[in-house]
Amino acid sequence: MAERLQSPVMSPQRCARGPSLWQRHTNSSNSCRQANMAEKLKQSPKRVFINNIDSHASKCIAKFLSEFVVGAPTDPDGEMETEKEEEGAISNHSGAGAFHVVGTVSDKFDEDRPYVLEEYLHLNRGELLSKLKDCDVVIYNITQHADQVEEAFWAVSALHNEMGHFSGPKMFILVSTVMTWACSKPVDPEDLEIPFTDEIFWRRRAHPNFKQHIDLEKRVVKMGKTNRALFSTYVVASGLQYGMGEQVFHFFFKTSWLGQQCEIPVFGDGNNIVPTIHINDLASVIQNVIEHQPKPYYLLAVDHSTNTMEDIVKIVASVLGPGKIQKRPFEEAFLIQDLSVMEIDSMLVNLRMEGVHVKELFSINWLCESGLVENIELVVEEYRQTRGLLPICLCILGPPAVGKSTVSKQICEHYKLHHITLKETISKTISQLEDAVKNADPDAENEDSAAEAQELLKTLKDSMEQNGGLLDDQLLVKVVKDKLMSNPCRNQGFVLDGFPKTYEQAKELFYAEEQESEDGTSQISSNSETIIPEFVLHLDASDAFLKDRVMNLPERLVQGHNYEQEHFLQRLARYRENNLEDETVVNYFDELDITPLYLEITSSNEPDCLLLMQKIFDTVGQPRNYGPSSQEVEEEERRGAEERMRREAQEKAEKERREAEEARHRAALWEEWTKGLKQVKQQEEELLEAQSVPMKNYLIEHIMPTLTQGLIECCTARPQDPVDFLAEYLLKNNPFNY
Repeated sequence: MAERLQSPVMSPQRCARGPSLWQRHTNSSNSCRQANMAEKLKQSPKRVFINNIDSHASKCIAKFLSEFVVGAPTDPDGEMETEKEEEGAISNHSGAGAFHVVGTVSDKFDEDRPYVLEEYLHLNRGELLSKLKDCDVVIYNITQHADQVEEAFWAVSALHNEMGHFSGPKMFILVSTVMTWACSKPVDPEDLEIPFTDEIFWRRRAHPNFKQHIDLEKRVVKMGKTNRALFSTYVVASGLQYGMGEQVFHFFFKTSWLGQQCEIPVFGDGNNIVPTIHINDLASVIQNVIEHQPKPYYLLAVDHSTNTMEDIVKIVASVLGPGKIQKRPFEEAFLIQDLSVMEIDSMLVNLRMEGVHVKELFSINWLCESGLVENIELVVEEYRQTRGLLPICLCILGPPAVGKSTVSKQICEHYKLHHITLKETISKTISQLEDAVKNADPDAENEDSAAEAQELLKTLKDSMEQNGGLLDDQLLVKVVKDKLMSNPCRNQGFVLDGFPKTYEQAKELFYAEEQESEDGTSQISSNSETIIPEFVLHLDASDAFLKDRVMNLPERLVQGHNYEQEHFLQRLARYRENNLEDETVVNYFDELDITPLYLEITSSNEPDCLLLMQKIFDTVGQPRNYGPSSQEVEEEERRGAEERMRREAQEKAEKERREAEEARHRAALWEEWTKGLKQVKQQEEELLEAQSVPMKNYLIEHIMPTLTQGLIECCTARPQDPVDFLAEYLLKNNPFNY
């Protein structure tokens, strides 16, 4: 590892010839720059266009340029003091940024970007060309999205064609990738330690998937040779970028941070040397190109490291994750949805490179000159801050049976934190120590750690035997502290359930020890500070409420929590006694300026519990970790769709069942009604018939004979008015006429 971190070996030819032509040119130009200092005061900020300004690399470059001030100090070694002082005077005088950044975005304006003056969405080629012509500098970044290669090809060609209409000089900078060097033949086949440099850029050979990129590089260089005074072009071949939240290496950072895998994968043998650069150092190179307009038009932007892929993954896994790696076939990388083909190809590159022009022409204030591995603490802190992956640490205190574990589990579920209980922590610690002792490697480098594990395991078991299954306070605090300082707890955070119980335990657990630094001064250890709870919740309830709650618990919970009447009353009395003293756990947190949130538990009803949890969530705030991954989102959507389909099918079946039931019920009612109607009709007919018998008999006996005789007489007489005749006949011969 130490050898890999040394400076790249330079070729004998370069070592012997002394300063390059470009270096001599730069030295001679320093006096010219000093002569133009007064002129800089009069210059207005340059308008800079950057494509895809919402992508990771372009966004970081845009922020760097927008915050840059003309003449700000750039030399970390104190060289060129006079020039820097003069330029510093310019900075103080102007007080304004050197660049106004504009650019295109690929999505809606859903993010606030104060560092961008103007944003353009879905411009056609004519509108885009008009925007490009309004800018002094056009930067096209093609290191992330291959679909930008075609647009960059068109942009440089269109600007070249419009040179005759420029209002002033313009600059085009293509931010390309070292993948255009991926298949280059060694500088010296007999000495593979000799690095590639930008002085021999014409020997580069691109990776098969990056042919378009190298064609674009050649096109950009060609367009700039027509009239460099009016339209100058540059190619900045960037190493794999890291920092400010990560992009190419994000998979390894995220996998380590989540802590869901025991070993972080390294695809391939991991021995390939990966040229890298911090994204802010890349932005600094671009700023220097704009400011100094160097004569070389092809520059390599790489740091001074020669880290292998295994080195990078191992250090990330060590600082953020389990510390172990596992080499897997590179084909498995294509199964990872979070990795694009472009990123996989980049991580498999094997190049030893040195940016000679950047080193000799510019005085860059490097942020990570020695690479990712040497600056891992800085890079990890940037990763946490940029992505908002800050741990949430809580401590929940209160008497037994008040509901600490229930609340802790709900908080952990909501915020995806680690639930720390004494019983489980001790059990896991002993189990891990036993596994470490059992699976110890006889190698010399692991011998000491195995011996330490064996000694600690014996100490823990001896203490538990002497204290009736419990650990003494010193060992108990050590076990809990080691757990809280583990990477998972430091990454996501934790909920410390019911511990510490005394002021002394709290002081021992969270006390920040003073350590002596290299220069002899004392410094406060930051390790203890990282585990101090940010929030302290103090749950409390009346003794009567707690006793009633325990009496109504199921027997299995009573035994599981050791809530038998005698033990519970002793624990409750001990808790009340400890919290009447002057030095309590709550007092300790008050001394640390951590104000506990007091929550009175008066009910076990669900609505009251929901209100309690909502109050806690409002106090703690939003989660500070990763949202669901694309796979989890798809899985959740799939489950949601299946649940909707199941619910709809169930509702449809229920509706059909109800409709069938209603149809059967209506049919039964109709049949019953029809049957009853028939019976009623029959009864009415029988009644009418029964009622008509006397009338029928009366008519037959008294009316019909007279009527029959009258009809016979009418037929015999044939009168003109038969009706009148029949009526007179019936009146005359009425049998009831007395």
